[in-house]
Amino acid sequence: MAQEQVNPDEVVLGQEINGVRVVTLNRPRQLNGISDRVVYMLAQLLEKWEKDDDVKLVIFKGAGRAFSAGGDLKMFYEGRSDDSCLEVVYRMYWLCYHIHTYKKTTVALVNGLAMGGGAALVAPLKFAVVTEKTVFATPEASVGLHTDCSFSYIHSRLPGYLGEYLALTGARLNAKEMIAAGLATHFVLSEKLEELERRLLNVNTGDESAIRAVIEEFSTDVQIDQESILNKLPTIDKCFSAETVEEILKSLESEVSIDGNQWIAPVLKSMRRSSPTALKITLRSVREGRKQSLPECLKKEFRLTINILRSVVTGDVYEGIRALSIDKDNAPKWSPTTIEEVKSEDIERVFKQFSSEHELQVPSDDSNRWNGKYEQTVYAKSSQ
Repeated sequence: MAQEQVNPDEVVLGQEINGVRVVTLNRPRQLNGISDRVVYMLAQLLEKWEKDDDVKLVIFKGAGRAFSAGGDLKMFYEGRSDDSCLEVVYRMYWLCYHIHTYKKTTVALVNGLAMGGGAALVAPLKFAVVTEKTVFATPEASVGLHTDCSFSYIHSRLPGYLGEYLALTGARLNAKEMIAAGLATHFVLSEKLEELERRLLNVNTGDESAIRAVIEEFSTDVQIDQESILNKLPTIDKCFSAETVEEILKSLESEVSIDGNQWIAPVLKSMRRSSPTALKITLRSVREGRKQSLPECLKKEFRLTINILRSVVTGDVYEGIRALSIDKDNAPKWSPTTIEEVKSEDIERVFKQFSSEHELQVPSDDSNRWNGKYEQTVYAKSSQ
């Protein structure tokens, strides 16, 4: 098949080259932030390609210096007075299920930032190629949100209590650390990425062993650096296995004065700057994720996001976005201001299940795999 013509100004580019499909996130000035249009187009393309017997391989990449820095925060801020962001949230969580369970072989070429919802397009793929420029993080708690887009499922399955650490601190990992943690599969120098992509465009197979062999021709075995946070896992496990956020903070405070634990001071600082309510929600969500299936995690995360955006117990998410992206004063005023003031009954309200028709409609089996779209839900019908 010849290369299909695409609109170079579209936010997502879909190219069809032989048996390969390439999806390019194309908002480079916004670091490929995920907007409603991005989510809609991704879902359209992925459904079309999964149903096409000629498609053997799907490649994900980002234009410019980021793969994707995650959700478009200003979009949420602008929709704060109504439910206008409900549609994009629903579509994103529904899309996350399909990315985790996609039937074609997938490769992410990640050269730059992969954060939050952007990283959710990387970690579940069969092959995730990262470079020396790749940076991973899930910093949602710092803006009053929670670890979302399937990361209560992903983080809860990382080694030890690394997931709780990443979710609560928003700490960044480099490419070597992503591979060591299981969040990526191969390290390729950025200068070789274009050549690797050209080779993948010509393999004309979805056979995983053949794809792996091609990637391994370009990849380099890497070891984490001596100062890597992953070398602190025993201490991370000791502190972040504590039952509550208060106990985690107390444990970190008792460890920080021990020789060699200087790395804990910035960890404490970042947690103390985050929304207390968001920290409580995030810890519980990741903990629950350890015992939940992918559909259960996504349904829960959808519920949490909608309740947070609706300011069911606090408007922290809008205060966090204001401080980070609108006024850029980096001085959010959280409500409540301390961990101790967060009421357990308020956290319960955020986790409370919706009625069945208002929950995320995750397909129950492959025969109805692409059902449950936003257009088929009570939300769409009530907005018409």
